[in-house]
Amino acid sequence: MADRPQGSGVPEKGTPEYDWLYGGKSQSPPGDATQQVPTQGAAPQGQRPDETRVMPVARREARGSGGQPPGGTRTASAAPPPRPAPKKRRWRPRFRLGLIPLLLLLVLVYLAGVPLYHWTQIDKVDAEPSGDRPGDQPGTNYLIVGSDKADDLTDEQREVLQTGERGGTNTDTIIVLHTGSGGRTMMSIPRDTLAEVPGEGTQMINAAFQIGGPPLLVASVEGLTGIHIDHYVELGFGSVINTVDAFGGVEICPKQDMVDPRARLDIKKGCQQVDGLTALGYSRSRYVTALSDLDRVARQREVISALGDEALSPWTFINPVRYWRINAAAADSIRVDEGMNPFDMGRFALAMTGDSQTCTMPNLPAPSDPNRIIADPDRAPALFNAIIEDSTVPKRACTPTGRAR
Repeated sequence: MADRPQGSGVPEKGTPEYDWLYGGKSQSPPGDATQQVPTQGAAPQGQRPDETRVMPVARREARGSGGQPPGGTRTASAAPPPRPAPKKRRWRPRFRLGLIPLLLLLVLVYLAGVPLYHWTQIDKVDAEPSGDRPGDQPGTNYLIVGSDKADDLTDEQREVLQTGERGGTNTDTIIVLHTGSGGRTMMSIPRDTLAEVPGEGTQMINAAFQIGGPPLLVASVEGLTGIHIDHYVELGFGSVINTVDAFGGVEICPKQDMVDPRARLDIKKGCQQVDGLTALGYSRSRYVTALSDLDRVARQREVISALGDEALSPWTFINPVRYWRINAAAADSIRVDEGMNPFDMGRFALAMTGDSQTCTMPNLPAPSDPNRIIADPDRAPALFNAIIEDSTVPKRACTPTGRAR
């Protein structure tokens, strides 16, 4: 390059500025001159000394802080292993897992719902008497009354029984059913029993029902026995017929051939399955056997107990049609006191099933009329008191006909 004139702002030859700008023969570059950093050690084979090299990658923990993690030097932990890919699940229908509990729930709803629905169809009556009554007693006492209520019969059933519509003004069945710690006791009071009917003097006890209905009958039974009646249950003709037919019949065991045109009854001796009309005639017949009404009350308890046995059959609950028909038949021809609730009705139904002591009130022929009876003054109090005190009934006081053995 041609020399530039001196004094034109160009560094003079021999000065450090001149040597820095144009190069010089000086052996030692100025202190602020750019110097080449010598390579440490021998270059690897095949690599030039000035070749650009790849710097090692700094660890993740050391970035952003001059190569040092905050808080000083730390030992880096190994990176977590990669998570395995989630496995595909096989689709399974969930409803299968809950099918059995669902079915059980539906069964329970049906078993509880059907009686509750038919409970709303049952007639309620005022059965609480006025005046002085026995105080509350342990256990529960139900007064079961079988009336001639026939307005729930079909035309065909009325034709067979040769009866018209009746509102239930007479009763052939009076039973005290006791439940408690002393066990179940079913005691019949024959309808021909002479008793004091409040306001009416001494009458046959079934006259109380005809004169004053349920309240007067309850008062007469309480006055005769001293037993406090907690609940009243009235069954009509149709209750027996339709309930027996809803069960598909019941078993009875007459001890002799029975032919009674008045009861439309013609059956042979021995255990047999009968329909509702035959069961009703069997429980009402009184002109075939020697003890008349005393034998009849025993047969009434037999039919009621047979219904209880059928009610306990598993088929009653397994067959929904049968279960519906039984509840419908009972609701159509039963009346209960106004103080009864569905739970009381359920306890009554349970009390009608299972083992019970069955008795007729201990009795004697009435001195004034041999066709009437009275409570035996020597033996009847033992039976009455056992029920009142909720204790075990003495076997001596509990006989099928009420007569001493």
